[in-house]
Amino acid sequence: MDDLKQILAHYLDVQHEALLWKLDGLSEYDLRRPLTSSGTNLLGLVKHVSGVEADYLGSVFGRPFPDPLPWMAEDAEANADMWVTPQESTASILDVFARVRAHGATTIAALDLDAPGVVPWWGEHGQVTLGRILVHVATEVARHTGHADIVREQIDGAAGLRAGATNLPEDGNKPWWDDYTARVEAAAQEAAAQEAAAQEEAAQ
Repeated sequence: MDDLKQILAHYLDVQHEALLWKLDGLSEYDLRRPLTSSGTNLLGLVKHVSGVEADYLGSVFGRPFPDPLPWMAEDAEANADMWVTPQESTASILDVFARVRAHGATTIAALDLDAPGVVPWWGEHGQVTLGRILVHVATEVARHTGHADIVREQIDGAAGLRAGATNLPEDGNKPWWDDYTARVEAAAQEAAAQEAAAQEEAAQ
């Protein structure tokens, strides 16, 4: 794979698949419940990414996603794209994600990397190319996939990039992880003690 556009599209798809994998096998409650103080939740991340890609790989290049997303409307409440109401089914959120993803793939296929676009909310920096936007979107999706990785681990301990290739130690059973985590904690405490000792010495 030598074509830069194909490479960027490939890595974006890797992140899409990793994000979706984080949802596998979970109950409605676990898909939706907040697991950080700012309310981060798995299905909300998918909903958010859908809105991001609908804009950046749609309207930015004059190719608007055909179905308006109410959570992206100007009059939507704050953070409406980051959580899922009881009236919004999981299936409907995943359907939007799939259709937005397909729409973005069509935009990528149709345009060259130097094709111009406009991001109105970027102000004076809003004149962009498809290449720049592909990098922007891929990094944003990767960031949110990382959020999903941590959130999923808090639910049931599942972690990694994808089934069968988690990029985690192959012998990482629970006792191994317990020992590893204890070593990390001990190292943090030792570093904190060294810092405190250095500060005390400097104050004398």
